[in-house]
Parts: sequence; C-alpha cells; structure tokens
Amino acid sequence: MRSRSGTQRLSTLATAPIRLAEVEIGAPLSNLQLMDDGSTTRYFRARLLVRLHGVPLGITDVDVPTGELEATSVAEAIWHALGAAINQHLRGDDLPALTALPTSGLIPPCPPECRRLRTDFVEKAPHVTVVVPTRDRPRQVEGCLRSLLALEYPNFEIVVVDNGSTTTATDDLIATQFAEEPRLRYVREIRGGVSLARNRGLAEARSPIVAFCDDDVLHDPQWLTELVRGFSAADDVGAVSGSILPTALDTPSEIWLEQYGGFHKGFVLSIFDMAENRPGDPLYPYTAGTFGSGASLAFRTEALRSIGGYDEALGAGTTARGGEDLAALFDIVTSGRRVVYAPTAIVYHSHYREYAHLRKQLYGYGIGLTAFLTRVIVDRPSRVFDFLRLIPMGLYFALSPRSRKNARKQAGYPRDLTLGELFGMIRGPEAYLRSLVALRATRQAR
Repeated sequence: MRSRSGTQRLSTLATAPIRLAEVEIGAPLSNLQLMDDGSTTRYFRARLLVRLHGVPLGITDVDVPTGELEATSVAEAIWHALGAAINQHLRGDDLPALTALPTSGLIPPCPPECRRLRTDFVEKAPHVTVVVPTRDRPRQVEGCLRSLLALEYPNFEIVVVDNGSTTTATDDLIATQFAEEPRLRYVREIRGGVSLARNRGLAEARSPIVAFCDDDVLHDPQWLTELVRGFSAADDVGAVSGSILPTALDTPSEIWLEQYGGFHKGFVLSIFDMAENRPGDPLYPYTAGTFGSGASLAFRTEALRSIGGYDEALGAGTTARGGEDLAALFDIVTSGRRVVYAPTAIVYHSHYREYAHLRKQLYGYGIGLTAFLTRVIVDRPSRVFDFLRLIPMGLYFALSPRSRKNARKQAGYPRDLTLGELFGMIRGPEAYLRSLVALRATRQAR
C-alpha cells in the first residue's frame, strides 16, 4: 500500500515543469541544456521531439537531474525510445539500419529519399485555402498568421474570419501589419459562433482543399505540406487531421491537459473508414476524437460542402460549446469517405496555464462530447439502437480509470477536473437541443 507521503511525492513529480525541446538526429548531437533560454523556471526533465531529416519520428521524456545531459546520454535515451522508428525511416530512405544512435548524427551521404519525395510533392502542390476564425484576440492571431506566412508551401491563401469581435483591433491589425500580403484576406462574420465562422471561411474558399486552424496555434514550417500529403495516403480521403503539441508544459494545468489526453494522437499515420480501416474499438465511429482535432484539420472542399459544412448548433459560441469537429469528421467517415491522421503535420498550441481556465475547458469538452452524440441521434434517430447496445462500454470508457480515455492520468490528477467533465457530459444533450432550437429560430427569423 502506498503511503500518503509517497502519493504526494508522485503527484509533485507528475506536475513538475517539463522543458520542451527538439532534436534533429540527422546532425551532430549536443549536450542538452535545460536553462539556456533565460527562463527562470527550474527544469529537471525534458520532453524531446525527435526529427530525422526534418521528419518528426516521435517524442521521448528524459530526466535531467543536474540541469544538463551529455550528448551520449541524449543519444542513448532517444535510441531506447525510438530505435525502431529510426530504423524504419532509414529503410525508407534506402539507408542501412543501426544498432545504436551515434552522437555524430545520421548525416546521409546524399540528399535522403524522404526529402526528395517532399520536394517533388511541393512542386505540384494543390492550392489550399487556410481558414483562421478569430474573435477579439489580435495578439494571438498575429502570431498564428506570421507562422502561416512562413510555411514552406508554395500555393495557398489565408482567410481570416473575424467572428463577431467587439472591437476593431483585429481589423486594424490586418490593415497595418499585413496590408501588403496578397495571400491574406480578411472577412467579418457578425454572427457569433466558431462553426458559423468556419462555414463562412468554407464559403470563401477558392481551392480544392480547405484547411482550418485555431488562432492560438503556431505552425511547423512543414505543417501544410504534410497535411495535404495526407490526402494521397489512400483513395477517397475526405479529411486529414494533424498533430497538436503544446508550446509549454510549465504549470500543473498545462501538464494535466496532456494527461487528460491533450490533442496529440501519436506518431503513426492512421487511416479510418467504415470498412477495412475500421479499428477494433467497439465504440467506433462514435469515439470521433480518435480522428483528430480541429486546430489542425483539412478537408476536400467538395467533401465538406457535401455534408453541409460544420453543424452551426455545435461549437464555441453556442450552448453546446464544442463537438463541431467531431461531427464533421464523423459525417465524413459515415458518408463513405476516409479520414487520415497525419502525425507529421504539426501545430503548437498554448494550453491554459491557470487551473480555473482548464476546469472550464474540460467542462466544455464534456458538454461538447455528449452534444455531438445527441446530434448524431437527432440526425438519424435509428442510431438510438446502436447507442443502447453500447451503453455499458460507453460508461466504462468514460468512468473507468483503466480505460483508454483515462489511463494517462497520473497520481494527483484533480478529481475536480474529472467530475467537471462528467457534469458537462450530463448537460450536453440538453445544451445541444437548446442550441438547435435557437439556431432554427434564428433561421426562420431571417
């Protein structure tokens, strides 16, 4: 039996700050320094995003009790965690496999095959419309737009949808900071609601592919390249989601969001459909969060339009608070198309640092989840028989600490967060029905 002091110690370790860093193993490795950026936060562990030839391979956590880890120890930790992924990548580049990772780095004798394939793709890349909904957050959207404009993708436009802002700050920002940028368009959607904003962006799209991101993310330079490449992973792909990593893990709230599940779905490219690529999860496809998250998402424009776009009774700005991305991806899959999760398409998200904001966020996620499930039944009432059959498994998924949903929560994860999400789930059906009634009333009044 674990003592109370032992439990408290595990809880403290589980929420100790984590330094985030990237390591390119195609170049010589250096000592890992945890205090090299002027930060006053004391770190004793690090989370490394490991790349080879620029391609993200995976993440590994390392303890750094002295604040510095020698290059040999960095190489050993990376190899222990990701040796199989490294050799898989090397085989794809027609390079010999390894038995260890040298500190000298894996410098190829000539440009690697992965880089050639990426270059060939970019040369014939289709035009993409990237939609960025925003509301009263000019500072965040400026960082988002600058990272988009720095993408290593040659053929795209950005549509900023100012969604019912109460000031002219975003309009002023675009006019002063981005007036000379021909790839950027600014439109106003006076009706509040993120689904309304995304549908306005969809209506404005001039491209065969439309991508969506939130205004509080920063983009890896290869984000759009890797997201669009996902459409060639299989036939009849209607949507591609990408990976969402945190910008910082300095506070307990940021770390608890990752333990909750975060937004990252791993580093294995995955294909989903209702046939041969149907996973073994008995709750599939109702566990639509498996498909990805809306902060890094792209659709074939005609596919999203064919399902009616985003459900405007779901999402931020409605009583349902969320669930709009789940519904869109669910509709794509159940319409007979495929969804691809492309882990190399990375954005970086700023998690809430304060506990009160995190609790509100997870409460909203609970509402959004069951609001989405209610919408699934409202859309097709015959699905209620599916739901009745799956109730026991669904309760296990939501409530059991051993379920895939809850297994990442470590010692000290606040019970208050779990309860808040569950209370949100209870409220979700009523919240969706209220939102749906309000939406229909608004449409009838127009």
